[in-house]
Amino acid sequence: MKSSIKKHLLKLAVIAVVSGCSSDPATEYSDYPDAGNYPQAMLPVKPAPKPIQPVNPYQTKPPSSNNAYDPYSQNYPDSYGTSGNYRNSYAVKSFIQHMVATHGFSQSYLESLFAQANRLDSVIRLEGPSSSNSGPARPGSWSRYRGKFLTEQHISNGVEFWRQNADAISKASSAYGVDPEYIVGIIGVETYFGKNIGKTCVFDALTTLSFDTYRRSKYFQSELENFLLMAREEGYNPRQPVGSWAGAMGLGQFMPSSFRKLAVDFDHNGRRDLWHPNDAIGSVAHYFSRNGWDYKSPVTQPASGPYDPSVIELSTYEGNEYWRVHPNFKVIKRYNNSNKYAMAVHQLAQAIKNRYQYPQVGMNY
Repeated sequence: MKSSIKKHLLKLAVIAVVSGCSSDPATEYSDYPDAGNYPQAMLPVKPAPKPIQPVNPYQTKPPSSNNAYDPYSQNYPDSYGTSGNYRNSYAVKSFIQHMVATHGFSQSYLESLFAQANRLDSVIRLEGPSSSNSGPARPGSWSRYRGKFLTEQHISNGVEFWRQNADAISKASSAYGVDPEYIVGIIGVETYFGKNIGKTCVFDALTTLSFDTYRRSKYFQSELENFLLMAREEGYNPRQPVGSWAGAMGLGQFMPSSFRKLAVDFDHNGRRDLWHPNDAIGSVAHYFSRNGWDYKSPVTQPASGPYDPSVIELSTYEGNEYWRVHPNFKVIKRYNNSNKYAMAVHQLAQAIKNRYQYPQVGMNY
């Protein structure tokens, strides 16, 4: 009888062990959507590299009392639109095949991602051809443009931004040989020192521009390709970074191709995060340096008339201004190919520098 009971107990134990092994749950990543389908991260060339799990974007979210530097908001007030049904689009299917064949992405991952994409009507309207005015240009275009950026608010906020980030600005200036006031000036013109980084889902914007507009669709498909590669390389969930309607990101408004080439991990935390001041400051300085900035060299100076190829003309309400421009002026234009833009950056940078160095001086620009 005892022998029979022992045999019965032994059989039950074996069954319990086997059933326990077969029911071990798979690891779940509930805080990161579709983690199981996330494409293999970019790694150095090694034999049979193993895929790594993507980094949760919320783990390195910069601490702040406001959301000025928050790229991770899941609310997209500027993303008005509807599901674009992009997964069923022939053009999107071709794009997915390109990403799979060229960069090793998972097809099912990309199909799932594009199924979530929204068609943004506001973006389509902004990308549409601007209304042309065949008449003569109105005088004062520079006065109007300058008035947007050379304000007391821009100058005082620029000084405060410099004070709050003085260490990073000083280090970036030294590391890349770029005058510090121009690092601050660019960020001021681009995003009002991080207060206006944009609220549009970058993936939705680039998808809409790539497949629902025509004027620059090839360019935006290239940027979408770079964006997906950037997200994989940096560990971002592609649906979470926010930026401008055209896909520019962070305090310096880098497009994805510029991000991949010129953004730097200036705070050495393992990720290039242009929504954080440290990385944005270092990346703007690196951008200037790579485009030929000459430290402590002139940018522009007043000229007496338009009698030299190096002189530009700007229209004001009081008449035309003439400025002799130097190579550093052209470096600023690599950021935005506009004389008014480069001049606004220059004059804002100088006004902030003067106030930073001499805080008792009133508004005089």
